[in-house]
Amino acid sequence: MRSTAALRMFRATPRMMRAPPKEDQAGHTISQRLRKLKSIPLELYPLAVVVGFAVFAAGYSSIRKFVVDKNLRLARQGPGARAESHGSSDH
Repeated sequence: MRSTAALRMFRATPRMMRAPPKEDQAGHTISQRLRKLKSIPLELYPLAVVVGFAVFAAGYSSIRKFVVDKNLRLARQGPGARAESHGSSDH
């Protein structure tokens, strides 16, 4: 019997039938993870520095905004908020 196109789509390829290769260093300990850092291409270091600085700057500016800005409402205001804070509701 000839295989149809539908059956050929679900056939395992020779690559899929082989077992996956074992990793020589899976990174179980800190020293093994540090050795894996040597495999990172040198061209990616500037990108990591820029992204790290951007994340730090975003966190700093957000925290500073919450601490310094006195006009920023961090809680509800108005008559409804006062009633909820005292435990009574007008429903």
